[in-house]
Amino acid sequence: MELSPWLILFGVLVQASVILADTNAQDTAGLTGIAASWDTKPSNWDGNDPCGDKWIGIICIQDRVTSIRLSSQSLSGTLSGDIQSLSELQYLDLSYNKDLGGSLPSSIGSLSNLQNLILVGCSFAGEIPKEIGQLSKLIFLSLNSNRFTGRIPPSLGGLLKLYWFDLADNKLTGGLPVFDGTNPGLDNLTNTKHFHFGGNQLSGTIPSQIFNSHMKLIHFLVDNNNFSGSIPPTLGLLNVLEVLRFDNNKQLSGPVPTNINNLTKLAELHLENNRLTGPLPDLTGMTALSFVDMSNNTFNASDAPAWFTTLPSLTSLYLENLQIGGQLPQELFALSAIQTLKLRGNHFNGTLNIGSDFGSQLQTIDLQDNQIDQLTVGGTQYNKKLILLGNPICNQGNNEQYCKTATQSNPAAPPYSTSKNCSGLPSTCLPSQLLSPSCTCAVPYKGTLFFRAPSFSDLGNESYYLLLEKDMKTKFLSYKAPIDSIALHNPFFDANNNLEISLEVFPGGKVQFGEQDISDIGFILSNQTYKPPPAFGPYYFIAQSYRIATEVPASKKSKANKLPLIVGVAAGGAVVIAVLLVVIFFITRRKREPKKTEERSQSFASLDMKSTSTSVPQLRGARTFTFAELKKITNNFSEANDIGNGGFGKVYRGTLPTGQLVAVKRSQEGSLQGSLEFRTEIELLSRVHHKNVVSLMGFCLDQGEQMLVYEYIPNGTLKESLTGKSGVRLDWKRRLRVILGTAKGIAYLHELADPPIVHRDIKSSNVLLDERLNAKVSDFGLSKLLGEDGRGQVTTQVKGTMVRSPTNLTSLMMIISWTVLICLYFVHVHVGVAGLLGP
Repeated sequence: MELSPWLILFGVLVQASVILADTNAQDTAGLTGIAASWDTKPSNWDGNDPCGDKWIGIICIQDRVTSIRLSSQSLSGTLSGDIQSLSELQYLDLSYNKDLGGSLPSSIGSLSNLQNLILVGCSFAGEIPKEIGQLSKLIFLSLNSNRFTGRIPPSLGGLLKLYWFDLADNKLTGGLPVFDGTNPGLDNLTNTKHFHFGGNQLSGTIPSQIFNSHMKLIHFLVDNNNFSGSIPPTLGLLNVLEVLRFDNNKQLSGPVPTNINNLTKLAELHLENNRLTGPLPDLTGMTALSFVDMSNNTFNASDAPAWFTTLPSLTSLYLENLQIGGQLPQELFALSAIQTLKLRGNHFNGTLNIGSDFGSQLQTIDLQDNQIDQLTVGGTQYNKKLILLGNPICNQGNNEQYCKTATQSNPAAPPYSTSKNCSGLPSTCLPSQLLSPSCTCAVPYKGTLFFRAPSFSDLGNESYYLLLEKDMKTKFLSYKAPIDSIALHNPFFDANNNLEISLEVFPGGKVQFGEQDISDIGFILSNQTYKPPPAFGPYYFIAQSYRIATEVPASKKSKANKLPLIVGVAAGGAVVIAVLLVVIFFITRRKREPKKTEERSQSFASLDMKSTSTSVPQLRGARTFTFAELKKITNNFSEANDIGNGGFGKVYRGTLPTGQLVAVKRSQEGSLQGSLEFRTEIELLSRVHHKNVVSLMGFCLDQGEQMLVYEYIPNGTLKESLTGKSGVRLDWKRRLRVILGTAKGIAYLHELADPPIVHRDIKSSNVLLDERLNAKVSDFGLSKLLGEDGRGQVTTQVKGTMVRSPTNLTSLMMIISWTVLICLYFVHVHVGVAGLLGP
């Protein structure tokens, strides 16, 4: 069996490419496919060596990609199914890219080694793929703040190693799936500590089996949904639960389980804005409680419960619009941690006795719309916010200071903002910069922290923010994040009872963060690597877009210095081998008859080469177009759509109704000259399907017109790139990749096409570059090379169909022209083989 010179040369180039790469080829292909589905991508995502070139956000172990961390990179587009190629991937974080959306590919379930899947604050939509349930090693699943719809897949109950489970702030519907005897459910997740499902459209009853004594849940958040029915008594089995949010479901009804006080580690209890009935829950013994809100329910009328005064950690008590009456115990105001008491809309009566030993942190007592008729304050006058509007005491005329609205009685203080002691220094920065707490001008990384269950309610207490600033800076520096300082601004409680705080992170030692810096800082927040002080509770972060300063990593610079030498040696070696192949090929081919040529010509004999008929050819994978269709998509063949000329005629850009761009080759109007070649090309090209060969999409034989419709290749020709006309710049690795792609295309045409094709005009202007800068061989059908005499000479033919041109000569010319292309490619000289060899 004779080895084709093309296959040998192709193998040489493949080996050259492999030698230059430090990354597994499958992983490289996967990342390239992922990048192709993005409209924007990180600045150094080019070449074929993500590990060796240290692509931004890519972490490798040996030659395998194990982590993709691309938070806050302004990515847009979709997540390609090529993600399945990254079989060793452990971490995938694409958070805070708000223009990254579409459906999640089901192939994500093939990532058997994935441990962390983090897509916070993007725009992913559609149903959550059930295949995620196959990720048996998954520990961290955070899909919150997207646009997912549909039900929670029961298959997610198979994620037995899951620790963090966050689906909040989407548009999910249906109920909470539990084991039904066949399919798994969330009750199987006994190792999961965080169920964050708030802010969806979940409905139905809360199944009793969702809670069991084997579970390790510390957060159960289902607020702001549409659940109905009652709270199951199995809730009392969660003896390690710390935060519970059932608030704002509106249809949740029935009594609160009497065993709720088994939850002795519970710090946050939110039951507000439902239709709960029965007695007011007995919270006796729940000494860890710091924040309680049971407002706006329909509990039975009762007096102030005894447990009011037995909660030593209580900071905030919200019991608005219930039916609680009687006299408030003085001991309630003396709790050492108490900050806020909101008890408006009840039936408290008699004398309000705050006493003289009220808690030092007490800031607000809101008893609007009750039945208080007397006020007693001890020796130390209470001078904080006290609201008694709507009580009988306001009719006595000597308590006006307490009978105003909250705003009138104590206007809100300016919101907190990190202080800057920059006296004597310039107070203004460039428009894109801000003054940091360290008094330097820089571009901060900004966003919003959302604390889902803080244990405090006093927004005027600066000590919380000072603690958070110090804690964040210390821990960020311990994580080796390149920061200088942290600034916090404008804390407030939103409509969902989340504490929102604006965050600014300033770069250290430079004016602006780089892409890798932003990726690292974003991951610290999205992966919950940073844990805030306990008073702030569970949180999530949503980043703003960041104008990133691009930079070339030092490793890439050093490698780039060596790259021309490496590529030069590889290319030179390829050229020498190609020349030797030319000689060997020419000698051997002259000694034997071209029997295969005759056989192959028979496969194309069905074409009547002498006929001038314009009958419709038989195509494979292409379609016919009418003249009216092509006229419409090219805007009546306007000059604005004219993108070039060829031997066949003018070329126009068109847009199909689907939005796809195409290139339309139009022959000279009203002429059937070249109809033989036209019929030959469309039947020939319908058989050609390869990623490195331009594809024919259809043709037109209508109203005396001959037109071909090709896929549109956006980045022009290789020649235009090398001469700087297209604006596409190719580094050395990219050039080698283009040469390799060209070799693949020509090898396919010469050896695998049916019938085989000899491309006798290989030159840089006949190699096109697609949107990913992959090579596409063109003009192997009706391309014409116009000589100095102006006459068209057909330089491409079906192999073996023209007896006047021996096959060994056409193959020889093709190999010589390929050799010339390689030589001239690296020195930016562009000639055709005909110009080099002459007639």
